[in-house]
Amino acid sequence: MAAPFTILTAEVSHETNTFCKLPTTWADFLQRGVLFGQDAVDARQHANTELAGFLDAGRDYGWQQVHVLSAHAQPGGPVTRDAFERLAAPILAAALEQLRLGKLDGILLGLHGAMVTDFCDDGEGELLRLLRDVVGHSIPIGITLDPHANVTRAMCDLANIIVSFKTYPHTDMRLAARHAASILQRSMLGEIRPRTLRVSRPLLEEANDGRTDIGPMLARMEKARAYEQQPDVFAVSINAGFANADIAEVGPSVLVTAQGHMARHAAFATTLADDIWADRRNRINRFYSVAQAARLCADFAASAGTGTIVVADYADNPGGGAYGDSTALLAALLAERVPDACFGPMVDPATVLQLQGCAVGEQVQIELGGKTDPRFGGAPLRLSATLLLLSGGAYVGNGPMIGGLVRSWGPTAVVQVDGIEILVTSQRSQILDLQQFEAFGIEPTRKRVVALKSMQHFRAAFEPIAAQVIVCDSGALCTLDYAQLPFHKVSRPLFPLDQEIDIASWLGDHAQGVYLPPDSL
Repeated sequence: MAAPFTILTAEVSHETNTFCKLPTTWADFLQRGVLFGQDAVDARQHANTELAGFLDAGRDYGWQQVHVLSAHAQPGGPVTRDAFERLAAPILAAALEQLRLGKLDGILLGLHGAMVTDFCDDGEGELLRLLRDVVGHSIPIGITLDPHANVTRAMCDLANIIVSFKTYPHTDMRLAARHAASILQRSMLGEIRPRTLRVSRPLLEEANDGRTDIGPMLARMEKARAYEQQPDVFAVSINAGFANADIAEVGPSVLVTAQGHMARHAAFATTLADDIWADRRNRINRFYSVAQAARLCADFAASAGTGTIVVADYADNPGGGAYGDSTALLAALLAERVPDACFGPMVDPATVLQLQGCAVGEQVQIELGGKTDPRFGGAPLRLSATLLLLSGGAYVGNGPMIGGLVRSWGPTAVVQVDGIEILVTSQRSQILDLQQFEAFGIEPTRKRVVALKSMQHFRAAFEPIAAQVIVCDSGALCTLDYAQLPFHKVSRPLFPLDQEIDIASWLGDHAQGVYLPPDSL
């Protein structure tokens, strides 16, 4: 009987907003969670994670699985060299050790695809390059990506298998990992020889950031799934890109992991890329100003109807690397005297620290939010508030995205100002789970108005409780007004920075937007 395949696995995830002035350090990874070996397995094996999917496949295929680490940091500024090297070193060491033992048949990595470091614009490509330097090119490597990846040529060159999640809000991480693992199994058996081609267009992002609850991405994903049933096609991934990255290879892409007639696969990917290009001006969301959004919330709260209106501040989304301390929306809600509302998070560790010496029920004077960079989203608000709660900040998710995962806001307070309960946290994170409010005594299902900071992920948990959902742009770091952001490295022309682009000329100058890596497996 043949010995089981030995597979090395790891999860390393960071989405880098290059305009964020807060560098992402090793301490930031430790804050969100760095788990090694069995500790990572114990914490993540039953949740909707890439590691859980790798483990599922390992049991099915009888693999000997060596999991190195699972490391995630909140989106923010470029990852420091120190943090990157601390993440890469144990993966490289484990690969070298398994090679020394003669027991390494394949590698699976759960990555994001939009990591930028302070020394390299392609963090995932650099990690893969270092890994290839250790293991060579005969061992197949499969990676999973967040669909907000900015997929580079290096990623396609160095990973044989690329599978991106097909949902946004992301609810299929475990399934995507199982998918990648199944392709890896066939590769190790010698049944297939996959490589991944990429097709791109001169876009900063897909018009709707890749959302798959409604809109054109639904039809594109159906076409992708259908094409995956073709012989010699193993995965089709549609990536919306991550616009807050000032790098040359930014933007949406269509990937096909396949073998055989690669020109035919590229032609299929081109139809999807052309559709993304043709739809570049058609946004689904209406983005209100904060004043407009606050007025709508006030009208809803005053109406005779029942239910909850949810207003999301798209621009101050910590999940996109924003600071989470924009005050513009909160100020507008207070100005409209919106009643029976909650708001969160307001990331303000200084205010949380100030409140530590206060008693629950006490009236306190605070300067809330706006401390990181008031140019983006507003200055601190001087408020008289009632302290409702102090907490260490831990919670356990129970929604479709992070159900079962232990997370923390760090030291946390809840204060009430007029009719609004405000969640004040020490750590940045977007709202994507009801427990992020409920664990701290705020019950969003009983509020007339729920104001939160997120782009799209909030919909998975909050749309089911909402009578209405609206989205606003507070002018914070993830604003859609890209003219406010200092792009220097992106390749031009690039929509929407450049409104009029001769696409025929661009295609002629860029090999029709198709990149086909060499057959290295």
